[in-house]
Amino acid sequence: MCSAEPINCFPVLVNILSNTFLRLFNSTARIRVWSEPFYNTQSPELKSDIFFICLSYLLILAAGLPPHFAVSSMEDYKVKSM
Repeated sequence: MCSAEPINCFPVLVNILSNTFLRLFNSTARIRVWSEPFYNTQSPELKSDIFFICLSYLLILAAGLPPHFAVSSMEDYKVKSM
């Protein structure tokens, strides 16, 4: 009924127990439980969009780092820390 992985076995156990309790109380309703822990995208367009968003973020970040180090070294030069 379920595989050895606990992430797959727990929803099946909940389903069995829930339906058992429903049958004990003479109900005709049934509960269905499923587990899909990770959203799986098969769309290559979405993956390429995410890649380009991350790439552009990293490029903007990389463009901002050299001025930060330059300002830091200029501050050291002004206070004559060396």
